[in-house]
Amino acid sequence: MLKYILKRIGYAILVLIGVSLIIYFLTRLMPVDYVKNKVVAMQTSGSTVDQSTVEAMYQAYGLSADAGAKEIFLGYLSWLGDLVRFDLGESFIDMEPVASKIYHHMGTSFAVALIATIFEFMIAIPLGITAATHQYSLRDYVVTVLVMIGISLPSFFFGNILKNWLALELGWFPSSGLVDATRDSGFFAQILDYAHHLFIPVLTVVILSIGARMRMTRTNMLEVMNSDYIRTARAKGLKEKVVINKHAFRNTMIPLVTSMAGLLPSLFSGAIITEQVFNLPGIGNVALDAMTRGDIPFIMGYNMFLALLSVLGILMADLMYGIVDPRVKLE
Repeated sequence: MLKYILKRIGYAILVLIGVSLIIYFLTRLMPVDYVKNKVVAMQTSGSTVDQSTVEAMYQAYGLSADAGAKEIFLGYLSWLGDLVRFDLGESFIDMEPVASKIYHHMGTSFAVALIATIFEFMIAIPLGITAATHQYSLRDYVVTVLVMIGISLPSFFFGNILKNWLALELGWFPSSGLVDATRDSGFFAQILDYAHHLFIPVLTVVILSIGARMRMTRTNMLEVMNSDYIRTARAKGLKEKVVINKHAFRNTMIPLVTSMAGLLPSLFSGAIITEQVFNLPGIGNVALDAMTRGDIPFIMGYNMFLALLSVLGILMADLMYGIVDPRVKLE
């Protein structure tokens, strides 16, 4: 087990180095001169920017127009060295460390994603199982309709429908934002206020995400239910509940574990469109703003942060294989 983990960590480091090369050089090859746009914005706001400051901004990331291959490579090594020291740079927009900016805006996105993921698994997996065990029944058709809704509807369209209905017409929930400044400032009052504001965004994410999970569970269950060992278990006189929960679902978990590899980065990446619709101060909203305004340090640092989470998610999924299926040997 230890040898396997060390080997996977070694592969993960190589993957992260490759991702860092892609992120750096894609940023380098972008046709838009973000540094120049930043300088123009600073001058428009009344700030005085001397030439030495402009050159320092270019050289910090090897983005100067006359930079040769050596300067670009040295710029990459400098940026990579900062990453190793967990220094993601400083945001061009508000001059705040990128790591601090991610930390301050990550909580809202994490709360929405975590709550939505919990409800997604609680709803999608049981519905997928019952649809597979009652194939071509009314409940199977209902699940199929829900799957089509979850897969087909765009998040901005469905989010605006819920927002217009539950917030603007019925007035049950706030239409946007995260807090109400007029509410009581007590701890429990703030928690209830957060929950009140996040209900529609979480509902949007849950409804649109359960479709794919239900379809996966149903498909895998149907495949397993037709296996020889399931027929053998039934022939031995085992109860149908035991056959489904102990024998069938156990083998269905392997594809589900594979899909969970992307769960960790999804908890921190933010639902960009949903956060835009409901004006939430999440990391997805901040990342989109950074992209449109040319905040190069944040874009590069945030993408490396997601790459690290993706690698960790894949490693955790690989380790989970040995738990859900003892036949898998982690060597």
